[in-house]
Amino acid sequence: MAGVVLKDIRKAYGSVEVIHGIDLEIRQGEFVVFVGPSGCGKSTLLRMIAGLESITGGEMRIAEQVVNDVPPSKRGIAMVFQSYALYPHMTVYDNMAFGMRIARESRDEIDRRVRAAAEILQLAPYLDRLPKALSGGQRQRVAIGRAICRDPKVFLFDEPLSNLDAALRVATRIEIAKLNESMPDTTMIYVTHDQVEAMTLADRIVVLSAGRIEQVGAPLELYERPDNLFVARFIGSPAMNVIPATVTETGEATEVELKGGKSVRVPVPSAASEKGKRASFGVRPEDLTIAAGEDYLFAGQISIVEALGEVTLLYVEGLTGEEPIIAKIPGILDVKKGETMRFSADPKKLHLFDTAGRSYRH
Repeated sequence: MAGVVLKDIRKAYGSVEVIHGIDLEIRQGEFVVFVGPSGCGKSTLLRMIAGLESITGGEMRIAEQVVNDVPPSKRGIAMVFQSYALYPHMTVYDNMAFGMRIARESRDEIDRRVRAAAEILQLAPYLDRLPKALSGGQRQRVAIGRAICRDPKVFLFDEPLSNLDAALRVATRIEIAKLNESMPDTTMIYVTHDQVEAMTLADRIVVLSAGRIEQVGAPLELYERPDNLFVARFIGSPAMNVIPATVTETGEATEVELKGGKSVRVPVPSAASEKGKRASFGVRPEDLTIAAGEDYLFAGQISIVEALGEVTLLYVEGLTGEEPIIAKIPGILDVKKGETMRFSADPKKLHLFDTAGRSYRH
């Protein structure tokens, strides 16, 4: 089984520990995406799996073999970096074949693998070209093809699309999704800061913060049922709206009083001991709707209107006195700055977090 197992993995630079006891099991054939803010340790963790960073503590297994002290070339992995790292004087064919030539593969085997990878990535017409004659997206596909040719047990991607413009990112993301489908037994681990990449490519997402795992789950699980306030705010764009609140009633559902005076009933259970405690009430911008009658969640003055065509973003002031609440409403709205509007939401879409930031759903 060509999976990856991390047990209490730690990384320290001198006395400063940056990876704090990571436990994670990645199954064979799984596409796992590491996400988190800058400096959270996602690229460091990927480089430790690759063997490019040493492991301070814990045990790492790839395909059931302990690889803590195994050099990168012997781990059965292939890595695609942010930069293409192609040899400018070599053709596409030679760039893709280079690693196999170093490994002294036969000429026939090299040719078979290069042409098979070129077909998968639609690079067959470009095999005789130099990298300078290719677009950025094509160069990145050559870098991916070079990795495919090594026939690895595990693919590692370190923000491979971040150097591409928006249109090329979309096209290359689709190519990676197709690659994943065409290689169902190959494990893939992908680092990105782009939520669209994470949500569309991943079987499971690993959310990291300050060298620790905050939550692991399927994309929609993290979106709909975040374990804590950090995950709730990190997954989704724009971020979840969070309003300070106080718990006023407990039981099978929880009633809270929002900062601003409105009471809201959230269909999540809580213990009697929570009554009177502070909480954080959350609702996603896309779950807010414009309220027509008296049954509304909150009201506020519109400070900014961003008309994006398919949606309109409304920034609502005057509720918490802090950062504005954002409503993401489908379509084009005839709304002007300064208007006062009321908003509601499906109670099932509401979230509540305790003083430690933990979701009341868990």
